[in-house]
Amino acid sequence: MKCRDCFIGISVIVTMALAACAQRTSYTSPAGYDFSRPQKFFMPDALIEISGIAFHQGRPDTMYAIQDEQGKLFYFHPGVKSVTHSKYGKSGDYEDVAILNETVVVLKSSGSLFAFPFSRARDAEIQDVVKEWKHILPTGEYESLYGDEATRQLYVLCKQCAVDKKTDFLSGYIFTVSSPDSLYESGTFTVDVRDVLNKQTDKKKKEFRPSALAKNPLTQQWYILSSVNKMLVITDSKWNILEVHQLDPSTFHQPEGMAFDNANNLYISNEGDEVSAGNVLKFVYRSK
Repeated sequence: MKCRDCFIGISVIVTMALAACAQRTSYTSPAGYDFSRPQKFFMPDALIEISGIAFHQGRPDTMYAIQDEQGKLFYFHPGVKSVTHSKYGKSGDYEDVAILNETVVVLKSSGSLFAFPFSRARDAEIQDVVKEWKHILPTGEYESLYGDEATRQLYVLCKQCAVDKKTDFLSGYIFTVSSPDSLYESGTFTVDVRDVLNKQTDKKKKEFRPSALAKNPLTQQWYILSSVNKMLVITDSKWNILEVHQLDPSTFHQPEGMAFDNANNLYISNEGDEVSAGNVLKFVYRSK
């Protein structure tokens, strides 16, 4: 049997298992969205490992994205197969991207930040204008980044950090950004993991490992995505846990990126694998 046939056979088995699991689990959606009815955009091979997505000023005509192996910023119109990129860095484990105050910021899993002007985002080579910020975050693993243009603040949330090892909390850090060369820590916050696990419906899941962070522009609530747990957590503006939604793994294969556009539509990106392409799911906002 050929290797590809093996992958296809495994994929069929996994799909059947996920379908059976879906029949036993009750999946819910946040108010205004229907997670059972996404509009799906398949990514080309270059973005099979899409790991972070963002919009410039919420405009949905162009999505900006990164993948977790190459230092490239991709840009494209959702639904169009062709993508273009600019090179901002060497190969590495890049996990999320944010755009604020005409500055693009990319988060590396180690906690390093890469910043460059948005005006150069479509140049083929931009490494000459990239500012790398090292050792500004505690030792740990990071995947979640959000840029708030209204406050000029950048939010970074730990996925797994040494400072949180013996606590029931995940630490977050706030930076003020006015330009790629001006970035300084201006606050901290915490997310109560114990409260997340208490509110979830699947009591077998004992971990919470955030993979993306975004703020709902209409409600000002925080949305925190956890790929390893297939979970979406919603908090109020002060990080108090409001809702925990289990995600259907047949739809959310490996959710790693999240963003809202200026019409309050929600986008979640999924990494692909050997047999399936990466994708971006769009959930159209419907007011009551």
